[in-house]
Amino acid sequence: MKLGIIYAGQGSQVVGMGKSFYPHEIFDQNEDLKELCFNGPLEKLSYTPYTQPCMVMVATIITDLLKEHGIVPDYTAGLSLGEYSALYCAGVFKRQQVIDLARFRGKVMQEAVSEIESEMIAVLGMKEELLQDLCHQASSLGVVSISNYNCPGQLVVAGEKKAVEKVKELALENKARRVIALNTSGPFHTSLLKEASLALKERFKKETFHEMKIPVIFNTLGHEIEYQSIPEILEKQVMSPVYFEKSIRYMIDQGVDTIIEVGPGKVLSGFVRKIDRSIQLSNRRYGVIEKNSESFEGRIK
Repeated sequence: MKLGIIYAGQGSQVVGMGKSFYPHEIFDQNEDLKELCFNGPLEKLSYTPYTQPCMVMVATIITDLLKEHGIVPDYTAGLSLGEYSALYCAGVFKRQQVIDLARFRGKVMQEAVSEIESEMIAVLGMKEELLQDLCHQASSLGVVSISNYNCPGQLVVAGEKKAVEKVKELALENKARRVIALNTSGPFHTSLLKEASLALKERFKKETFHEMKIPVIFNTLGHEIEYQSIPEILEKQVMSPVYFEKSIRYMIDQGVDTIIEVGPGKVLSGFVRKIDRSIQLSNRRYGVIEKNSESFEGRIK
């Protein structure tokens, strides 16, 4: 039996997340983030420059608690922002380092798209090839592409608003089961994030990347690192599609049969169920786990 731990990304944040872990030194070292996590308001907590460090901060605490109880994964991955938490789990980043990096990432991502009228939509029940063709048809109106390959039957399209609206119209005409507007603050994982990618490239020159102790399945690859460097992958990640389904299938191919989701909700667990219902799932929610909870008793293998 092998264990995987997956980390939620931006969009699943909730007011009150992490409060059950207080007191904890990391909160006191990041007072502004503590206040947002515990008391909101949700609108501010959902603003990219704040969401990202808040999510990562709480994820590091849960990761450490799992390790204290002997729960260490054989593989780890994260959805978009969650990849930074996965790299913390793998030992690549130190705790305050990864929080600071998430803060910087959120800032430059928001700056890169602040002047762009954009949208992200989830398209349900449509084949990948057809949706790619629809994006191509709409591209005369602006940048638009598939940004997330989440699970069978769910793809996310992002880009400039007029082009995305055209894709939405075409998708419904072509019998998409449903199209859902997503509450995001930018067209993430598209070429519109090039400036953020360049800013991260410069920042990473000043960072220490420690030895990876646990295999990480990377968003842009859908598998483990090969010849690429971690900084190179993270630079590309903000402007490249997220291959979540491919990443989970890779985990399963390596023998993973149990997955823990670390995050405020169960979004990723829902994706995993649609990918392979035989996987045993467990959720470690930010606002629910207590520091000495019985849910940590016994190692999940």
